[in-house]
Amino acid sequence: MFVRTESFREFIKSYPMISIILMIHLIIFIFTSVPYLDDLEWFEYLAGNNEMILAGEYWRLITPIFVHLGFSHILFNSFSLIIFAPALERTLGSFTFIIVYLVAGIAANIATLLIQPAYFTHVSASGAIFGLFGIYLAFVFFKKGLIHSNDQQIINPIAVVSVIMTFLQPNINITGHIFGLISGILIGKILVDTKFRKRI
Repeated sequence: MFVRTESFREFIKSYPMISIILMIHLIIFIFTSVPYLDDLEWFEYLAGNNEMILAGEYWRLITPIFVHLGFSHILFNSFSLIIFAPALERTLGSFTFIIVYLVAGIAANIATLLIQPAYFTHVSASGAIFGLFGIYLAFVFFKKGLIHSNDQQIINPIAVVSVIMTFLQPNINITGHIFGLISGILIGKILVDTKFRKRI
């Protein structure tokens, strides 16, 4: 489930939404990092800034999901998507997957807006990725048999370790991570009660 054996072309064909997300990650990273391009202040325009959101720049509830600080940041989040997201896009379908991914990320950003001070600025796909972890956990808790026991032994400790690391690492949007996870669990429960109700 979490082992990737596809070629590059097969991955794009099998998981179009994940491929699009990764492409957006890369394009925005280039525009916010490459000299001369970053002079256009793309980062300042796309980052989540609570004060700007309250002033009416509501796109900042969405754009931070695709913005990253530094190569290691984009590498970690993109790698997490490549490993953990394909099984969900295959299970949910591409349209449902992108909707729940965005909803989890936006929910994390709304929580950040409501809880963090007005000067707080944040970026990262982490809130949406934690939402994916939450969906997996909901499948484990509320729908036996949907996630194989071997895969449960992988996703459960990873989710726990990720939450623990949220509180140990510097410069982390703790609110975004936690509420991304919570929103994912709620989304997963809704999916279990609707989309997967009749599945064994």
